[in-house]
Amino acid sequence: MGVGLDQVLGFGLAALVLIVIPGPSVVFTVGRAVSYGQRVALATVAGNTTGLFLVMCLVSVGLGAVVADSIAVFTAIKLAGAAYLVWLGVQALRHRRELRLTADARTPLGWRRAARQGFVVGVSNPKAFMIFAALLPPFVDRDHGSVPAQMFVLGSIAVVVGLVCDSAWAFAAGRARDWFAGSPRRVSSLGAIGGTSMIGLGVGMALTGNRS
Repeated sequence: MGVGLDQVLGFGLAALVLIVIPGPSVVFTVGRAVSYGQRVALATVAGNTTGLFLVMCLVSVGLGAVVADSIAVFTAIKLAGAAYLVWLGVQALRHRRELRLTADARTPLGWRRAARQGFVVGVSNPKAFMIFAALLPPFVDRDHGSVPAQMFVLGSIAVVVGLVCDSAWAFAAGRARDWFAGSPRRVSSLGAIGGTSMIGLGVGMALTGNRS
């Protein structure tokens, strides 16, 4: 089994274009960074990447075909992710005052919990299924051997690209948090901003992207 350079470059570029467009993972990571700092944001990225890797593995062994052909499965995954984001946003709004009191601690949210939350967002992100179930198959060459193995190799490229891009967002947003932390009033607003953003993102996910 071999994956050609043209396959790697073609799929890598296509995946990069989709990944750099802000979606659930990016918005969620930025919200974590601004609200809790870089360590929590990077833990979120780690969890999200793990979820993305799991989706890629499932698609490689055949789940992609099920999701691509079943509107019910696709919709269930999308709505589950949307509901989770809304729930997290509500929690952020409820505890925004606690965030202000603990802002100097840098990590009021434990990294294990952040990683778990990131995993749920990553594994339920419809964009992940779009990349692996819709974008990836056209780059597979049946004459090059095992299709699942090719999908795994090419899919791993997208996972790495996603890890790098999300980490860059985490670092950039974490630095912006330092600026916000210079004012107690700004800090007290971070929880509300992040919570509102997540709720809006969740509602948007639920109302858009329906398949016909």
